[in-house]
Amino acid sequence: MGRTAAILVARLIFAGAFAMAAAFKFAGMADTAGYIAAAGFPFPLLLAWLAAIFEVALVLAFLTGAYFSEAALLAGAYVIFLAFAFHGPNRWEGNQVEFGFFVDHFTFLAGLLYAAVHGPGEKLATGRGMIWRRES
Repeated sequence: MGRTAAILVARLIFAGAFAMAAAFKFAGMADTAGYIAAAGFPFPLLLAWLAAIFEVALVLAFLTGAYFSEAALLAGAYVIFLAFAFHGPNRWEGNQVEFGFFVDHFTFLAGLLYAAVHGPGEKLATGRGMIWRRES
């Protein structure tokens, strides 16, 4: 029972983190686009919308367990991309907070990789996916 509870709490934490990120994007899409543009990316408004939609898809995967391992791997790649794109080494000089944000992304990646390998657990999971399959 403790293992199941821990897995479900972890899934809720993953879902909550991406739900908050998506909510902030939807609430301030222009601000998000401005942040993306400031980092030098083209088509910032399109990228902001794609990021928000992607984060909603991650939330659904973490809550349902459908394609859980795939979602965790994609989320890990996304998190590391964000670390380098928005908190990378070019932002560290004179700003240790940015370095802290950068490192935090790797701790999040560690959890996502662990989740990808171990799957969504046996409770409250659809068992759908290409990598992880619930054993019967």
